[in-house]
Amino acid sequence: MELKDLAVKMAEIYKCNPKVDTIWLGGSVSRGWEDRYSDIELFLCWSEEPSDEDRLLPIQEVKGEIIDFHDYEDEEWSETYHAHGVKMELSHFLTRTVDSVIGDVIYRLSTDLEKQCLAAAVFNGKCLAGEDTFQRLIEKTAVYPESLKLAMITENLKLGSRWRNRDALVERQDWLLLHQIFVTVQRNVMSVLFALNETYVHHPGFKWQRQSLGEMNRKPALAAERMENVFLKDPKQGLVILEELLKDVYQLVKDECPALSIDPLIQANQSFTAKKTGKS
Repeated sequence: MELKDLAVKMAEIYKCNPKVDTIWLGGSVSRGWEDRYSDIELFLCWSEEPSDEDRLLPIQEVKGEIIDFHDYEDEEWSETYHAHGVKMELSHFLTRTVDSVIGDVIYRLSTDLEKQCLAAAVFNGKCLAGEDTFQRLIEKTAVYPESLKLAMITENLKLGSRWRNRDALVERQDWLLLHQIFVTVQRNVMSVLFALNETYVHHPGFKWQRQSLGEMNRKPALAAERMENVFLKDPKQGLVILEELLKDVYQLVKDECPALSIDPLIQANQSFTAKKTGKS
């Protein structure tokens, strides 16, 4: 059975509960990115708190094997289980919680990636039940705020003191710390590119990086290949590639957001060695 078809079948079971306002399919399956390792991610909004029985009965009905079953934490209930040979990941929220989180992103301009991921899950989701409620939620995410874009760019172009110390790390051959910095800087770059493309970040660890970049119109040339080569090439080469990529990102920001002054941020990101020698 196709994963989307199985998701529909599971939604039919959950929607029988009168406390369920809406159900939608998220993750790679909703975006058409699934592969043989993919699971099914279902999001449920409830009008009132789901009980353990509300969550367990559907699993029992499909003879599922529970992997994890988490109590309420960070405004969410969640569980993972195997059924029909597929891993199911369920995220449960009160409808008012999802409303509030989307409000934080859209109106209060939250750059918190976890909150953006929930907004992205709605925006990219495929409704399986409760069309009216889901439509109301998705309409809230329809326009990516310009002020959010500027906030995301400004926050993520601050790369920190470790990045400024990169030349010393190469000279000392501190490869572990250098690669940690590569990861951090790439995460920041990805955040900036999501913002430039007016797209909510859909995974806090930027899973499906190549696919995400493939959908972006505003990005440096060969962005995916260059980001991969940062890790695949010799660390010294990787650093050069990342520095050149950053220059292209800076130019993109200047082109797309001319009113945003980023020169002080660019200066702050110079390596300590470049500052001492006066190089740009």
